[in-house]
Amino acid sequence: MAVLELNKGLWTLKPTNSIIPYLKAENANGRHILLKPDKKVENYYFLIDDLNEAILEYHHKTDKNKWRPGRMVIETSPGNYQVWIHSSCALNNNVKQYWLKKLKSDPGAKPNNRWGRCPGFRNRKEKYSNSKGYYPLSKLVWIDWENEAKIPIPKLFSIQPRGGVCQNINISRLNYERGNESSTDFSYALALIRIGCSNNEIKQRLSDERKNWTNHKGEKRKNLYLDRTINNARKIAEQSHYINNE
Repeated sequence: MAVLELNKGLWTLKPTNSIIPYLKAENANGRHILLKPDKKVENYYFLIDDLNEAILEYHHKTDKNKWRPGRMVIETSPGNYQVWIHSSCALNNNVKQYWLKKLKSDPGAKPNNRWGRCPGFRNRKEKYSNSKGYYPLSKLVWIDWENEAKIPIPKLFSIQPRGGVCQNINISRLNYERGNESSTDFSYALALIRIGCSNNEIKQRLSDERKNWTNHKGEKRKNLYLDRTINNARKIAEQSHYINNE
């Protein structure tokens, strides 16, 4: 789970019963309460975002008006929904992106490292505040604990259960030159995150494409710098996506 304050960023918490009072207090103070699957199983889940009732009915219910398997459905505000799908097999980001498009998810919603809204807490986006200053409660509509969805894998994609897969390998660090080595690294890392690259892929590309490592001599210093740069870029990418594309 995580708490998001748009001006300060996102911080994560281990999901235990003991943190519920803290989460309620943070939510009451205007912060957003988010969730996502544990990283160990994240490749088996993906989030369909910003759905209306018609799309929800068409793609996530059968003709007998029953929910399809492996779904968790959350109403994030009146008439707006998010759906987590639990897949029976691991999916890479290319496969997830393919199905996000087919299932009419928000087109700006990239599948890598996605957070969704946690039911049971208020949606504190300002546009949802009513005349009395109240915010809508995010509600758990349906959850299937027992079953998994059988997701067809398009023939043009292969399954790679660990990490993301870059969706565009034609960009290079030279495209993001900012006149400063650190600024260039950060801009390039942000761009790679937005096309679905994993942290390991980004680290390797930064390491290969940057030629001057005078300020970070030694493998230990270099690795610490790269990890810090990538983590900071990923936080910015998550926050900007959440603000613009929820």
